[in-house]
Amino acid sequence: MPTTKAPISEQYGKQHILYTADVGSPITTDWFEPSYWQQRDALSSVGTGRGAAWFIHDSEQDQDYVLRHFRRGGLIAKLSKDRYIWTGLDNTRAWREWTLLNYIQECGLPGPRPLAARVIRHGLFYTADILTYRIQNTRALSDCLTDQKLSAATWKSIGSCIRQFHAAHVYHADLNAHNILLNSDLDVSIIDFDKGRIDQSSAWQQKNLQRLQRSLTKLSGLMSGFNYCEDDWDALEKGYFSEVSS
Repeated sequence: MPTTKAPISEQYGKQHILYTADVGSPITTDWFEPSYWQQRDALSSVGTGRGAAWFIHDSEQDQDYVLRHFRRGGLIAKLSKDRYIWTGLDNTRAWREWTLLNYIQECGLPGPRPLAARVIRHGLFYTADILTYRIQNTRALSDCLTDQKLSAATWKSIGSCIRQFHAAHVYHADLNAHNILLNSDLDVSIIDFDKGRIDQSSAWQQKNLQRLQRSLTKLSGLMSGFNYCEDDWDALEKGYFSEVSS
């Protein structure tokens, strides 16, 4: 459900927290610490890679969350793994992503529902975390393609989903096969909007598609038996452009 109330912003010393007003219980700084959930036996699993996330089951609220700590990539990570330059709270990665996810929910798009964000200021720098509600019973497109071939209808649905985000001016900074999810009914959703933004122009949209295409082509070359071919991409484009003309 979209967030209908104004979010709550609180400060605890150097820590700033932003969260939805309709959450079942107040959000505290503990919620952003994996050790807090571990003590409650609520950590279900931990993701891998630079964007590793903690998957949480809150039995009291009967909710599943994803907790992600913002980490740097590339060469700059050798200087600092998780610190960013402070230019104001509204400019922090966590605040921007939370706000974008809230907009996505208001648009009725199939993306993560935001729960809370935290920023800790360290003088001229800051660190950040974000909590979202987990999209249930889904697998990444990249995982699905390792053990099954998807129908043309499913590829069209993927294209249509992407176009809906583009039509709402939602720019995804890293659209790839790992950030597109399918559930058991093959419904499509998109995740990981770090560095995303609302962009009223359209110049970036084709490049967004090309980034996904490169991701699929790369995985196809790296993994034997990866179920992807040019016909699949053609079907995705049909879904994308049919959404444009409808």
